[in-house]
Amino acid sequence: MTGLRIGIVVNPTAGHGRGERRGQHLLEAARARGHDVHDLSAADLLGAEQHARQAVVRGLDALVVAGGDGMVHLGVNIVAGTDLPLGIVAAGSGNDIARAMDLPRHDVAAAVRVIEAGLERGGRPVDAVRVGPPDYSAHEWFIGVLSCGVDAAVNARANALTWPRGGGRYVRGLVTELRRFRPYGFRLTLDDETWESTGTLVAVANGGLFGGGMRIAPDSRMDDGLLDVVIAGPLSRNELLGIFPKVYRGTHVRHPACTILRSTSVLIEHSPVGPLPPAAFADGERIGPLPLRVEVQPGAVRLLA
Repeated sequence: MTGLRIGIVVNPTAGHGRGERRGQHLLEAARARGHDVHDLSAADLLGAEQHARQAVVRGLDALVVAGGDGMVHLGVNIVAGTDLPLGIVAAGSGNDIARAMDLPRHDVAAAVRVIEAGLERGGRPVDAVRVGPPDYSAHEWFIGVLSCGVDAAVNARANALTWPRGGGRYVRGLVTELRRFRPYGFRLTLDDETWESTGTLVAVANGGLFGGGMRIAPDSRMDDGLLDVVIAGPLSRNELLGIFPKVYRGTHVRHPACTILRSTSVLIEHSPVGPLPPAAFADGERIGPLPLRVEVQPGAVRLLA
């Protein structure tokens, strides 16, 4: 398949510089295969988003993002609810969305083959999730996992670290956050029930992975029209340290403090039974403080997978 009009956005900082190198390989490979390639990259994510939105208005056959989960988040917020398919060239440190969808990582040639095959077949519809304050129409989209609780605090801490690479930053961030941790107060309103208590973690999963390979919701699927709401009740610091390694294998779900509920929507609010939870993150990007309404939109993204 040649002659397609493809917009490509590269994050040069992804993977500690690997994103820029693989991005250049991607541009060269796409042009060599006869595609009409438009480089939409910019010095920062805001500039890249503006370039991409302008290119979409002018007309594209596909939008391709090269980088980590932050770049996928950018792409999803451009294509969600449209017919424009999204391709992913995973070149970040975590690449949780690529892992969840079994896409190539750090392999441009394989990623291009997957993208072209996806275009031939029309792309794979996957769910996306709208999130925003409940009393406002403004919202954004995510495709992986939204988290609030100690996991979000660790995410914020890890994003500020430059060492170590990948999931090791989350381990280092966890150690730092544990020094001041107290279970937070949550109130969750789902389709059929309400949960209110102190808790350690709340994760609303469309995909099953976050934090550089942690299997927070091991049975979550991106095309079932449901959100897996993972709740960890109040844990002590020692209990949290004990359960944390199990998240990489997905065996934390057997812990008695862990509950998984399924719903098409979730309203997450602070409950006065405990301290205010930190600002939420989704796909590794900061979303904002509670309250937040989260709603799944089945098939809202056509993924080239």
